[in-house]
Amino acid sequence: MLPTIIQGGMGVAISDWHLARAASKAGALGVVSGTALDQVLVRRLQDGDPGGHMRQALDAFPVPAVAERVWQQYYIEGGKDEKQAYAKLPMHTREGTPELRALCVVANFVEVWLARQEHDNPVGINFLEKIQFPHLVSIYGALLAGVDYILMGAGIPLKIPGAIDALAANQPATYPLAVIGSAPGDDTLIRFDPAEIMGDLRPALKRPGFFAIVGSSTLALTLLRKANGVVNGFIIEGPTAGGHNAPPRGKLQLTPEGEPIYGERDRVDLAAFREFGVPFWLAGGYGTREGLLAAQAEGATGIQMGTAFALCDDSGLRPDYRSALLTYVKEAVTRVRTDPLASPTGFPFKVANLPGTVALEEIYTSRPRICDLGYLRESYREEDGTIGYRCAAEPVSLFLDKGGDQADTVGRKCICNALMATAGFPQIRAGKHVEAGIVTSGDALLEVGQFLAPDAEGYSAADVVRTMLGT
Repeated sequence: MLPTIIQGGMGVAISDWHLARAASKAGALGVVSGTALDQVLVRRLQDGDPGGHMRQALDAFPVPAVAERVWQQYYIEGGKDEKQAYAKLPMHTREGTPELRALCVVANFVEVWLARQEHDNPVGINFLEKIQFPHLVSIYGALLAGVDYILMGAGIPLKIPGAIDALAANQPATYPLAVIGSAPGDDTLIRFDPAEIMGDLRPALKRPGFFAIVGSSTLALTLLRKANGVVNGFIIEGPTAGGHNAPPRGKLQLTPEGEPIYGERDRVDLAAFREFGVPFWLAGGYGTREGLLAAQAEGATGIQMGTAFALCDDSGLRPDYRSALLTYVKEAVTRVRTDPLASPTGFPFKVANLPGTVALEEIYTSRPRICDLGYLRESYREEDGTIGYRCAAEPVSLFLDKGGDQADTVGRKCICNALMATAGFPQIRAGKHVEAGIVTSGDALLEVGQFLAPDAEGYSAADVVRTMLGT
């Protein structure tokens, strides 16, 4: 049975295993964010694994020796000193390293396995197509944990269904890396063989459903016609949704406040989706009971919701950020803007103007430009035919040395480090500088008020599901 409510995949560890478990238990499709899970696992271990959840999941990994290596390398009993920096991981590349690939498999297994405990309902995982380097190992780790659905947006995932098919059969898989300036004959494939991690112990795996997150019927039709495997459904995300948005079609125009202007060409043709005969869900501005009913009247199976779940007590959002946003809700103040420059991806990014975050100009400009996580780096062809990596949020001189355009660096924020901080894992630099976070939210932030009981300080994922389903 398909879900009516999909809890959206959000940020880095905002839709963590705890939120996804709570949402699924309540009757929605709980979805964990698959972004940077290797970093998340490592930082949880360095924080001493509060509650022992990581240890519990690692003990369930089908190859104990692989999980034990991760534990031995990163676990700090009692947690690291608050002024101590988190250990750095190598940044992802096309080839990767055996250790990093194994860590990614384990980390994705851990998150999905924990989300699936204490209930028998489906669980999904969300990936960003733009973050291509860890796709194959991440998907395989989720498959090992029995994930029911894989969701992917922020790009055109034509080759993901085929990769899922191969990995579900425990077969080697490839994925084409987008390389700027690549020439015919260049080897740009990312490769992964499950035997590298599992040896001869490769358990039977199920093929999960695949939902593509799209912004137009044209993209959906392209996926249906050209994807190398089955697309089981679409999540249609409008420009009012939180996180990364599709850019406006046509020439970019901005409001006086500097936000992208979306027009008639960006309106989704729902009649076309109805004709495709594939289930679809609407996202962005449908987070009320009335919005759900309106979506279903248009032929949608249901809706995807993000902001309401991000602000609930079960999410991985830092409590101080959650409290500040709920104060905005109670005071009926909207402080969300679509920033066309913030993300190094070039996609517009919804940013909540919270004090103490890099959304504020003075905090953004005071931070040195450091790129040491690298998930949003782009790949480009070097003169000798090798692949190089650069990020528009790294030091400008480095970006220019790698052939980047200076105009692309203006206003770019280190989303990777900021999102880690938003989930409560801020890097510490020089024993004193603490990375600031960045918070994303949908335009309909104030609608979250419907889930708050009078005088309540917060609400749960179950409250959201009950209100939306009218139960």
